[in-house]
Amino acid sequence: MTPSLKLLRRHPSAMLLVVQLLGVVLYPLVEDTATGRALLGAFGIVVLSLALWVVNRGPSANWIAWLLAVPSVVCSLAGTVQHIGGLVIFAQALECLLYFYTAASLTAYMLEDHRVTSDELFAAGATFTLLAWAFAFAFSVCQQWYPGSFGASGEAAAPRSWMELLYLSFSVLSAVGLSDIVPVQPPARALVMLEQFAGVMYIALVVSRLIGLTILRAQRPKE
Repeated sequence: MTPSLKLLRRHPSAMLLVVQLLGVVLYPLVEDTATGRALLGAFGIVVLSLALWVVNRGPSANWIAWLLAVPSVVCSLAGTVQHIGGLVIFAQALECLLYFYTAASLTAYMLEDHRVTSDELFAAGATFTLLAWAFAFAFSVCQQWYPGSFGASGEAAAPRSWMELLYLSFSVLSAVGLSDIVPVQPPARALVMLEQFAGVMYIALVVSRLIGLTILRAQRPKE
């Protein structure tokens, strides 16, 4: 096994985090073209594969992830090629569940012992991005079921793009309050409130625990 492959096997959470952050950079560049949308679809499949890889290291059952991922990819490709909106919505709903499931699996992986490894620190970042993606997919499904769910200055009635919904998700999850996208319909507001709660609890339960264990390890006398 090559050194690079060994490194990836030791730190799959780091690979997942890098790919997710790379998506944040690439989406604005390719979102408005047909080729770009195809590339985004392929990129999503890569992210799903990495998510499955990370889940396989965790304590959860890997078959659940495959049960969500395979029909999601099939429905997404079929819906895009055949221009069937219902299939795309169904695929996004499955992707939403997969990202939530993977985030929960990574959280269990970080909480299963009292040691803090470098991969667990990467997992903390990857879990945050997974939650942001999961809620962005939930927002996308919501606005297709309930048109006008999200408003924005200048184009209040237009449906929000994927990048706008992802931007809103990151803003809500991090509690910085910088987004100009606002929930209008009650279902959208309910989803935003759930993400606000998830963001606060993630900081309180997961990040604070990792920081505390890291400080405790640093304060222990060396043997």
